[in-house]
Amino acid sequence: MTETTDTEAAAPSLMALACRLRGQVETFAPPLAQIALRLALAVPFYRSGLTKWDGFLQLSDSAVFLFEEEFKLHLFGALVPYPAPTLMAFLSGCAEIALPILLILGLGTRFAALGLLGMTAIIQITIPDGWANFHLPWAAMALALVAWGGGPVSLDRLILRSGLLRALCGRR
Repeated sequence: MTETTDTEAAAPSLMALACRLRGQVETFAPPLAQIALRLALAVPFYRSGLTKWDGFLQLSDSAVFLFEEEFKLHLFGALVPYPAPTLMAFLSGCAEIALPILLILGLGTRFAALGLLGMTAIIQITIPDGWANFHLPWAAMALALVAWGGGPVSLDRLILRSGLLRALCGRR
């Protein structure tokens, strides 16, 4: 019969603790990451959207000015003015409010993230110098949400679990 030392006895319990900790991380980290992605992508767009409005559906003069005078599309080395700048300002302002709200709720997460990914692409060709600090992280977050959805803590998941989506789409 061999005697075990304190170190040998502690090794299995330390391993068991590490395994339990790993299991907890694998359970809770993905939903927390998806919530963090939704919030991190929503906040800058929502804040930008707030600056475009003077009241309910009253576009600010500064938003129109930016799309008419300041913002230009950088296409193939040429600076091209935005077509229909007032309409573009209005659509941008609407999307920058509605899509982040959908993201935060986790409702239509993939649709909202895809919309913000499209906006990021347009912003990139408008302000090409912002790719490393802003546009690349926004695009990466949006792509992750398009690929994996809003996660278990989202209205998307609640709708899916309720069977409403299956009823609407005629699926079993």
